Amino acid sequence: MTQQDAGTDAAPSTPWHDDLLGPGFEARTLDLPDGAEATLVRLAPSVAPGGEPARVAVLAVHGFVDYFFHPHVAHTLADAGYASYAVDLRGHGRSWDAHVAADRDPNQVPDISVYAQDLDVAAATIRAAGHERLVVLGHSTGGLVAPLWAAGRPGRADALVLNSPWFRLNEPRLTRWAATALVEAVAPVAPRAVVSHLGPDYAAALHADHGGEWQFDPAWKWHTPFAVHAAWLRSVLRSQRRLARGLDLEVPVLVLASDRSSRDEHLATDSVLDVADIRALAPRLGDDVSFVTIRGGVHDLALSPAAARAEYLRAVTDWLGASV
Repeated sequence: MTQQDAGTDAAPSTPWHDDLLGPGFEARTLDLPDGAEATLVRLAPSVAPGGEPARVAVLAVHGFVDYFFHPHVAHTLADAGYASYAVDLRGHGRSWDAHVAADRDPNQVPDISVYAQDLDVAAATIRAAGHERLVVLGHSTGGLVAPLWAAGRPGRADALVLNSPWFRLNEPRLTRWAATALVEAVAPVAPRAVVSHLGPDYAAALHADHGGEWQFDPAWKWHTPFAVHAAWLRSVLRSQRRLARGLDLEVPVLVLASDRSSRDEHLATDSVLDVADIRALAPRLGDDVSFVTIRGGVHDLALSPAAARAEYLRAVTDWLGASV
């Protein structure tokens, strides 16, 4: 993944305003190059709880067809003494409208390295608030984007926490090879060609309307099949190959994953990724990598059933306390 050049320490385009998550949460738009926008969210009471900025800030980065709707994570971090921020990357969630209005595909870009610009501006905005150290907490695709950004931008993050990071396509080797050949052939001539679909079952199983625990907007986290375009998937596969060659990160990294994978058990296993791939590739991030297995965790460990969710949040805050 080639990190996009940016000059991206631009000022946010809007002041902080009330966020859809309710009392205590605020959001602001971040101006990006070429008229793009991302959205930064914060739990305002966590930023300067004693009148001074919290020393450590944590920035959450969501996955594919996803956005930040995790107030329990923000409050857990705040209770542990950390400033809690999250970013909705361009084209996702709160940042959807501007992206689509510019005739861009929701939740997708031709090259995911452009998300480095989103993280640059988010990180600069957080640093400007006076926090001394920044931890980036990436989930799934965010867990692929974050370490590649950190490798390409040394010094911008002080630590990484990766929640079920998407290190490898969850398919047999021959299928991965075929997918790579397909998108390498198709993307240059038809970048928006549909080459696959993200299945809806996992997201639907999480939602309260289908018996799950969580309320989120199905217009932003779909319950129906979502079309995957050739250029986007090509950039993901290229990024995964880059990570597999080794990143030599100089910051501490915590990687967390479920204890099992299954295509069908959406509420007790990782039904999206193969946890064996995550475990095998985690050491290639750098020399200071810790790995924690969460028994009974789902793909987004923060949305696991109560016991696994508590174990996940405890593992994250304990590691932060010891490592940052």
